[in-house]
Amino acid sequence: MCFIQGVVDLKSEILRFLKNAEGEFVSGQELSESLGVSRTSIWKHINQLKEEGYEIESISRKGYKLKSAPDKLDREEIGPLLSTEFIGREIVYLDTVDSTNEEIKRRADRSREGLVVISEEQSVGKGRLGRNWTSRKGAGIYMSILLKPDIYPQDAPKITQVAAAAVVKGLKESGVDAKIKWPNDIILKEKKVAGILTEMTGELMRVEYITLGIGINVNNGIEDFPEEIANKASSLKLEEKKEFERKKIASAVLNNFEKLYSDFLERGSISVSIEICKANSILLGKEVRVISRKSEMLRKAVDINEDGELVVEDGDGNRESVFSGEVSIRGIHGYV
Repeated sequence: MCFIQGVVDLKSEILRFLKNAEGEFVSGQELSESLGVSRTSIWKHINQLKEEGYEIESISRKGYKLKSAPDKLDREEIGPLLSTEFIGREIVYLDTVDSTNEEIKRRADRSREGLVVISEEQSVGKGRLGRNWTSRKGAGIYMSILLKPDIYPQDAPKITQVAAAAVVKGLKESGVDAKIKWPNDIILKEKKVAGILTEMTGELMRVEYITLGIGINVNNGIEDFPEEIANKASSLKLEEKKEFERKKIASAVLNNFEKLYSDFLERGSISVSIEICKANSILLGKEVRVISRKSEMLRKAVDINEDGELVVEDGDGNRESVFSGEVSIRGIHGYV
């Protein structure tokens, strides 16, 4: 499967043959004839795959057998797991980057909607309201998606709720019973394990593009969390006491996101995503602190409306909607 239209990636094709063989040997001659290249070229690309962490057994007169694959987040590993039509059909995989969101912005003008940038490490990862995001190499999922929806700028924040629904669904498919802390945090056992950052570029009445960043702490260890955040941030590995295959989680999130995002574009409503967010909310029904720059109020979280805003209620039963760009929500005694 080739993800950049018009470009044949020989290494990817060799890997596809080896995976399709399901643990059996594939001869160099078969690979050479099928791909129309020399056996020497096949051998060189096999060695490149080995250098990238693929365990490939080579036996004279038998050929090559794939024994194991690294937990990488490149298109060779994620691609076969995708059922999408446009999300992730082009994947840019980087060893390190300042921020996947910033990389999307650098490529936005010349790229199609659905481009996904994934990096093994971010040096300047960030979250909502400019907060830093821990991004240790090879431990988490740090990816951003380029979106070019035909919507009004005021509807752009709805994308965050679509993404939150997709992340929590993807995690549940991976056996993780995660919850959503409105608007953009994913919680596991009362600690944050994932975050979403939606950034819009456009004009007063027009969206040029949206950069959707998703960060998930997957196999991070306790040493990855500084003391000041260790009480409210964690990873899937630490909370579930086991390691996870990052590529399966990343692909599950992308698959779910395309379905929910496409539904939003087709119907002009995020009602399906909102129902998922409400069903998996860690806030609804609880007393929360609504914190803005000027005040802090005690309210009860009672609903998430069709615009993706949190509806809160005061002691007299009066309700109001709060906008994600203006406030932070905290539990009475702590983060949640």
